[in-house]
Amino acid sequence: MSAGTLPAPSTRERRRIAVAGNPNSGKTTVFNALTGLRHKVGNYAGVTVEKREGVLAGHESLLLDLPGTYSLSARSPDEEVARDVLLGRLPGEGRPDAVLIVVDGSNLERNLYFAAQVLDFGVPAVVCCNMMDVARRRGLTIDCDKLSEELGVPVIAAVANRREGIEALRTALREGRFVRPPGRVWRLNDTVEAALGRIAEAMSGCGAIPEHAVRGAAVLWTVDYLSGGQTGRSSAERFLGRIPADAAAVLRREADAIAAATPEMGAAVVEARYAWIADVIKRCVQAERTASSDTLSDQIDRIVTHKLIGPIIFAAVMMLLFLSIFSWAEPLMGLIEAGQIWLAEQVWLRMPEGALRSLLAKGVIGGVGSVLVFFPQICILFLALGILEDSGYMARAAFLMDKLMSRVGLHGKSFIPLLSSYACAIPGIMATRTIQDRRDRLATILVAPLMSCSARLPVYVIVIAAVFGEHTWLKAGVLFGLYIVGTLVALGMALLFKKTLLAGPPSTFIMELPPYHLPRLWPILRGMWDRSKLFLTRAGTTIFAVCVVVWALSYYPRIAPDQLGPEAAARLAAVDPADADARSQIIESEQLRHSYIGSLGRAIEPVIRPMGFDWRLGIGILSSFLAREVFVGTMGITFSVGEVDESSVELRERLATATWPDGRLVLTPLSGVSLMVFYMLACQCVSTLAVTRRETGGWRWPAVMFGYMTVLACGASLLIYQVGGRLGWGV
Repeated sequence: MSAGTLPAPSTRERRRIAVAGNPNSGKTTVFNALTGLRHKVGNYAGVTVEKREGVLAGHESLLLDLPGTYSLSARSPDEEVARDVLLGRLPGEGRPDAVLIVVDGSNLERNLYFAAQVLDFGVPAVVCCNMMDVARRRGLTIDCDKLSEELGVPVIAAVANRREGIEALRTALREGRFVRPPGRVWRLNDTVEAALGRIAEAMSGCGAIPEHAVRGAAVLWTVDYLSGGQTGRSSAERFLGRIPADAAAVLRREADAIAAATPEMGAAVVEARYAWIADVIKRCVQAERTASSDTLSDQIDRIVTHKLIGPIIFAAVMMLLFLSIFSWAEPLMGLIEAGQIWLAEQVWLRMPEGALRSLLAKGVIGGVGSVLVFFPQICILFLALGILEDSGYMARAAFLMDKLMSRVGLHGKSFIPLLSSYACAIPGIMATRTIQDRRDRLATILVAPLMSCSARLPVYVIVIAAVFGEHTWLKAGVLFGLYIVGTLVALGMALLFKKTLLAGPPSTFIMELPPYHLPRLWPILRGMWDRSKLFLTRAGTTIFAVCVVVWALSYYPRIAPDQLGPEAAARLAAVDPADADARSQIIESEQLRHSYIGSLGRAIEPVIRPMGFDWRLGIGILSSFLAREVFVGTMGITFSVGEVDESSVELRERLATATWPDGRLVLTPLSGVSLMVFYMLACQCVSTLAVTRRETGGWRWPAVMFGYMTVLACGASLLIYQVGGRLGWGV
């Protein structure tokens, strides 16, 4: 094999080694062990799939941790990226110099399918046969030397989570012991092989595929073209568009000939490859007969996937997850918010009055605070998800919920992101990264903001208290109803999206149940930090910029004290001249009324009046597009109460007694319900839109989210107020 060993890289270049393998094969554990966790996390250009790169400890080789995939016939964004990097199709990436293929020794047959696909392309490779301890516990003895002969590349045994075999693997990578495999060795019938040969020749002739990779590329392209479904077929068509027309014509003609000779080409390839793998395993693996083949994981699964006990355990785990995001983050969020308020007060007290003081205190510090305040929730979410994934329970949770979620067109993995969105849609949307199918992931992202997040709670509390007084059971019932209706609307919209905008064949639910093991704390903490940091550096910049824009709209234009309206001047004259705070509140309220956002609030009053809202509530609605909880503070300014929260009795009284010019109450039970339903359905959170843009890679889906939720909110509020008014409800 030494003839195939890669030459050492020169001092001016760095060898790029892709680390590839099935999900749950321990691939990332191997990657972390080899890099010593000295890696950086980003995203591949143009997609939201995470990209991890790290330098091989003690060497200059660059390791690239590819997303886990079962096959090069990609069905998800993660699998597409893994395939495109290995084949050199991803812009700006280029082909890796070599591949480290990680396989799970306890599930060798399944893992060798992907490994065989990679080896078919003739890329220099080393195979790491990981989880040898699990294989031994299952009575399997793997002859790695014999397996190396069969595959044509070095095979190194390892138990990565115990660091066994890692040094031998690191030495092999440092010394460049990668070997170019012989290429595809399994065969189909003679007619198909002849046609595949002509496809390979055409690919090689036009320079689209390197000579050593054409045999594997011919099979992959043909399977995608004939049997790859929508994703595979579109990938095959894109390839045809990149090569000369005469070569594309050859590929189409030969593919049609293969289809005529072997109608089920995809199944034939799978069968032939697995037949070859079975022969390899027969010669390389010895299995001991044991009295019981049950493992500890099997015994645990009898309990946690039980049709009665399983859902109870799942509910307890989800309640703990929900509690951690909703409650445990509260002290940290309170500290951040207190620090933000203190810093803003210091700036306000120490700087002279003017636009710069307001910009720093309310725009800059307020903007940074609106980003940082979510950080504890996001860290806790990714910590909890990391523990669930690393322990093996996440797969069981998706398995338990798939039947329920499939009724509305969603995947079992959609449940946890939607549940997380009750605390905050931002971590919920970021948690959709575990969903492989693109349509399921987009549908989950689009409906996640409909789950009543914690930011809506201050609005619900202040409005319910203002319109329903001291009727405790009625207030509790209204609040409970808002959460239930929001959830039902979210599920209904998911079903609608999956039947219209995101229509397509139902995704196949294939869920591997990896063995249970104790979570590894340091890799989980590192993963939590890497993912949470991306929120600050990507979504946070967008949120901050919008905060400054909203500040400018609420600050300008300024008016002089002698330009106050008659009503404001009368209120100011009635206040004790020594009461500086009260006078400041009145002036600030009038400044807000004359600002751009205040003018916009008055301008939209004819539009929102049919929903039961006046211009003052309109200002609250407009300011809430920064964040829903801003509504309460804006109402405090608008009604000259000052800085308040949802517990303010004075603000409740001002809201309850606010009137239209004709003396009618603005907030009746009917208009109050209309307002809360508007907040329940509207997308009033720029942070959510910013994170959606980051997760979907553009502004198209945030625009869809904002548009449909705004129409839904306005339509529902209008219907409630108009129909309820005609029926005489709550007026």
